[in-house]
Amino acid sequence: MKAIVQDQYGSPGVLELRDIDQPVATKDEVLVRVRAAAIHPGDLFLMEGVPYIFRIGFGLRRPRRSVPGFDVAGVVETVGTTVKQLRPGDEVFGNGKGTCAELVAASEVALAPKPAGLSFEQAAAVPTSAVAALRGVRDAGRVQAGQKVLINGASGGVGTFAVQIAKALGAEVIGVCSTRNVDLVRSIGADQVIDYTKEDFTQGGPRYDLILDNVANHSLSDLRRALTPTGTLLPNSGNSESRWFGPLGRTALALVSSPFIRRQGRPFVAVVKKKDLVGLTQLIDAGKLTPVIDRSYPLVQTPEAMTYVGTGHARGKVVITV
Repeated sequence: MKAIVQDQYGSPGVLELRDIDQPVATKDEVLVRVRAAAIHPGDLFLMEGVPYIFRIGFGLRRPRRSVPGFDVAGVVETVGTTVKQLRPGDEVFGNGKGTCAELVAASEVALAPKPAGLSFEQAAAVPTSAVAALRGVRDAGRVQAGQKVLINGASGGVGTFAVQIAKALGAEVIGVCSTRNVDLVRSIGADQVIDYTKEDFTQGGPRYDLILDNVANHSLSDLRRALTPTGTLLPNSGNSESRWFGPLGRTALALVSSPFIRRQGRPFVAVVKKKDLVGLTQLIDAGKLTPVIDRSYPLVQTPEAMTYVGTGHARGKVVITV
């Protein structure tokens, strides 16, 4: 099969399209014919091997898994002996191991039926980013109807989903983005949009019940000052240039300080599971959640897709078609 392969860490130039052996599904996995995959910043970190802390689980000197990509939408080809709910021919979406390829092995518990109203490209855009938004807004943020929720970085992969999920939960949603993305964020349901090039939401003004920070362009203390007395700050990114810890340094600071600092929420982990994918599908089917896709690239242009994600200016998601 054809797949994008990397033998070493580095820039997008380390990615090559090659013919390799197809993966073999274990007893609790299925083999999926990939129709689309999606790229997010985590894929970029694992391609580069920076920050170095990511190498602990993925290979110290070279990538342990040579094919990049996690998010997938496609059609089940074969199923393992213990798989109960999926059959060959089923259209699915979720997470796999090396999705920038024609075929990928994926655990049954990380897949769900593809939403009928979405294309494969749209469905591939959902798993990692939408689950992160769901865990942040609904679970860690515990958003209730009538609360005032601010999404910093509202035009990005997680942000576009977070705006819509918070709105579906009945919140008043304020999105923060750059000038060119104001209309986009308003179109997906934000009640108010703040152009950060013209206004600093941490300096006076309204206070918020929840701030989901996807950008890390303000200090944690400045962000907390923009909260109501009972509000919560959830950091979902970092901007440290440390080659050892990168964005995880800011996340670790928030985690350590959360038991001692009022309004500092604990960082959350977004592991894609079937139950969350099913919950997201319900929102999609109800017309309350629609993936935003900036650009699509064919499999051979995965290096260009990685380069574009690395600019930090993608509007919504970047998708690979196979």
